[in-house]
Amino acid sequence: MESLDCVVIGAGVVGLAVARALAEAGREVVVLDKAEAIGTETSSRNSEVIHAGIYYPTGSLKAELCVEGKHRLYAYCRERGVPFLDCGKLIVATDPDQVPRLMAIRQKAADNGVPDLVPMTAAEVSRMEPAVRCEAALFSPSTGVIDSHAFMLALQGDAEAAGTMIAFHTPVLRGQVEPDGIVLEAGGEEPMTVRCRAVVNSAGLHAPRLAAAIAGVPRQTIPPQLYAKGNYFSLLGRQPFGRLIYPMPDRHGLGVHVTIDLGRQARFGPDVEWIDEIDYDVDPSRCEGFYAAVRSYWPDLPDGALTPAYSGIRPKISGPDQPAADYRIDGPEVHGIPGLVNLFGIESPGLTSALAIAERVRALIPAA
Repeated sequence: MESLDCVVIGAGVVGLAVARALAEAGREVVVLDKAEAIGTETSSRNSEVIHAGIYYPTGSLKAELCVEGKHRLYAYCRERGVPFLDCGKLIVATDPDQVPRLMAIRQKAADNGVPDLVPMTAAEVSRMEPAVRCEAALFSPSTGVIDSHAFMLALQGDAEAAGTMIAFHTPVLRGQVEPDGIVLEAGGEEPMTVRCRAVVNSAGLHAPRLAAAIAGVPRQTIPPQLYAKGNYFSLLGRQPFGRLIYPMPDRHGLGVHVTIDLGRQARFGPDVEWIDEIDYDVDPSRCEGFYAAVRSYWPDLPDGALTPAYSGIRPKISGPDQPAADYRIDGPEVHGIPGLVNLFGIESPGLTSALAIAERVRALIPAA
């Protein structure tokens, strides 16, 4: 049986960031992924927004890692030439009753280490974004968008330059905790069994199921595996926005918002659709709800202007009737297994937080 130092399961943006951090710290790292390429699931099916860290509960991992990750990400993009656009975003209150909640968001952001939100009147918003109608707004100057695939390619390049090997078409089937390491069985065209000093479960949508397949991991430490699908619709024709436009958030997400990509094309989403199985098809009939949501802040959205674009699925660990769960970065203090780190519920703002998450994981892996 071959012995390995560190195995990272999952070659999404977080897994790649973790592999890079471990490899640059001097560890020998192998990444295993069942897909044919990097970032084929959640990492390539999101809004590509660099989040500021505004909404999350103060003191939560989501809040702390988003703010830290944002600063790391902008610096990394500039250093490595990853395309990004620091365009900023408007959070808009479209009803007078929402204005007090809007001001509470400003305070929450400040508590989270994001003190730069600028309150704006309806007239000021109209001058900045003439198509937008609202009662008041907050402008977030540190929100942006990124070429997520270029970011992942840069992480892959850094990790491989530091000695990381990536094995695609290599699904991890099961494992066993043993006194001298964790044994993993992987399938694919060349099945293998390996003994690992350290394992990072960064399997995203599949992380709870994978943890359950490793004998010796206490079942009470494994959360449920739930899927919240978000559908996106593109705008046909010219779009009028220069910045991201967000409505007031709801308890399941940030609402149907406007994002722009690096080519200045606009898309709307995501909505929230709880599903039992992974399915990325976008139902065209869902656009009816989009028209009403978007017209609350862009009343001139033309009929027939929306077309299905794509969907993504959030790896949820709390259900629709529960408070949104925080990230879980479970090391030995949770499950009692040296060298194992389980990453659960790494949904949005996971891309923004990736570099910060990687540093937390590196700190949990004992020195070689």
